[in-house]
Amino acid sequence: MKTIGPWTIRSVKTAYQNPWVRLDHYEVTRPDGADGIYGVVRFANLAIGVLPLFEDGTTVLVGQHRFPSDQYSWELPEGGGPEGQTPEETAHRELAEETGLRAAFMSPLGEAQLSNSVTDEYAYYFVAWGLEQGVAMPEPDEILKIRRLPFRELLGEVNRGEITDSLTILMVQGAVVKALSGLLPDQPQRIILSSLEGLRGFR
Repeated sequence: MKTIGPWTIRSVKTAYQNPWVRLDHYEVTRPDGADGIYGVVRFANLAIGVLPLFEDGTTVLVGQHRFPSDQYSWELPEGGGPEGQTPEETAHRELAEETGLRAAFMSPLGEAQLSNSVTDEYAYYFVAWGLEQGVAMPEPDEILKIRRLPFRELLGEVNRGEITDSLTILMVQGAVVKALSGLLPDQPQRIILSSLEGLRGFR
């Protein structure tokens, strides 16, 4: 029998699968020695996010209706990274497809496990700059709206709980923390720090 940390796997079967996710059902012996079950959603793709920054201190949000929550959501550009494509390649592709923006420069912003109690979904996210506007080419099932706004305003929406997408929150707050710590490339760091000037609690 296989073990995963303090868990013993007695059997596993796939309960459901489609091109994007697989649900595995485990019969286990729990860490306390009792019999139990565990369900894990496994993702075929990586989660990829991009924070695009214009020289004037603005960024863009993508708006769409999300099926699982039955809610409209404003998010930074995001998508799925398939096997055989690097996270950065996917970030460039998703940015262009959803917004039409082409980035001359892109730098890693962070990585995260998005819901590690029940899924193996793993995210890579980036900051992009040197932007040039092109034509967006979203997927056929994506009905998207685009909103350009100051990064400062986006930070306010995140802090007020108006933005609830977890990857967007990670990108915005992570960019602020890294900029204040001097951990971003010069240009995006300058853009973010300039957008924070005069805000209470920031230098």
